[in-house]
Amino acid sequence: MIGISAVFAANPGATFAPLGAGIIVIGAAIGIGMFASAAANAISRQPEAAKDISGAINLPLFLLEGVAIIALVVCILAVVG
Repeated sequence: MIGISAVFAANPGATFAPLGAGIIVIGAAIGIGMFASAAANAISRQPEAAKDISGAINLPLFLLEGVAIIALVVCILAVVG
């Protein structure tokens, strides 16, 4: 336990980076859920437009997932570096 405390004392970024990354990942998960819900709702209203709706929803979902991955990488770099 002393080793972990020494790491946090020597590198304050290691203390708060995981907290910030966790908040970002939670926000991205909520955003992905809202996009998926809106897409399912739109497809249920207009089933014939399912192909167009699915195509239009992919880019924002990929961008949100990329933000979550970048947050995890930043967290790892803050703790290690």
